[in-house]
Amino acid sequence: MGGDFGPAVTVPAALQALESNSQLNLLLVGNPDAITPLLAKADFDQRSRLQIIPAQSVIASDARPSHAVRNSRGSSMRIALELVKEGRAQACVSAGNTGALMGLSKLLLKPLDGIERPALVTMLPHQMRGKTVVLDLGANVDCDSDMLVQFAIMGSVLAEELLGLSQPRVALLNIGEEETKGPEPIRSAAAVLAALPAIQYIGYLEANELLTGKTDVLVCDGFVGNVTLKTMEGVVRMFLSLLKSQSEGKKRAWWLILLKHWLQKSLQRRFSHLNPDQYNGACLLGLRGTVIKSHGAANQRAFEVAIEQAVQAVRRQIPERIASRLKSVLPKSD
Repeated sequence: MGGDFGPAVTVPAALQALESNSQLNLLLVGNPDAITPLLAKADFDQRSRLQIIPAQSVIASDARPSHAVRNSRGSSMRIALELVKEGRAQACVSAGNTGALMGLSKLLLKPLDGIERPALVTMLPHQMRGKTVVLDLGANVDCDSDMLVQFAIMGSVLAEELLGLSQPRVALLNIGEEETKGPEPIRSAAAVLAALPAIQYIGYLEANELLTGKTDVLVCDGFVGNVTLKTMEGVVRMFLSLLKSQSEGKKRAWWLILLKHWLQKSLQRRFSHLNPDQYNGACLLGLRGTVIKSHGAANQRAFEVAIEQAVQAVRRQIPERIASRLKSVLPKSD
């Protein structure tokens, strides 16, 4: 029910996800009167693998997280997370209020032992045709050095499991590559990561190298990560829109028109993997369950990608593998 478009996007995306994955079953949590009409085109197989779970209310996108959590009973977001807690679902995908999703997830699913606060993480494509795990993307505005180290460990596990990397390279996002640069939490985290044998720490990375493929895991606090991600997405969307635009008011020779069309198509194919719709969905990493946060402005294809991310996280048992890694890497508390 959340996001800018609600069921108008999420329900068709759910049907497309069912069409693409014959093993998938979905619970659609929300207002049945808003959801049911959008299922008219579903075939028998799709209807047999989905169920509508009624909810009394929806958490507003602009609601203060603390207020939303206190008044969340009966809301679609809380019911969806309760389904995961109860074992009736293996993952929750939401395009709703990020702060409320974070607060309710912590309340209901609980962070893993050794994790102070979960982090929002996504995998961004880079110019080498691979992907980079980036976290935190906005769940935690202020992060101390311990949290950055925890993010690095979680990101490393995600890179191993979903990208198939045996020794993923881990870097900290900073304002320079020199060891003396940056605020104290980053420098303290760097010292800890450099001393952890289980982490292949390669040092600092600047924001202009985000899409170069120089690292497999990039760690930062939520404020910096969110600004970095949205700036990059805005630039990519503008670039892709420029490729599609047509010049107006000028007559061109036919061969120039054909040449321009060919160049546009060629560049679109070359850079289509950078389209934000292709990597929508940030995993709330560090919980005892799988929660995926979709962009509120996601279109149908983008929300389907978020569902696919949830499927992959469940298949690879990401929470369980992070819990196991934390036990072996972090020092035992007294």
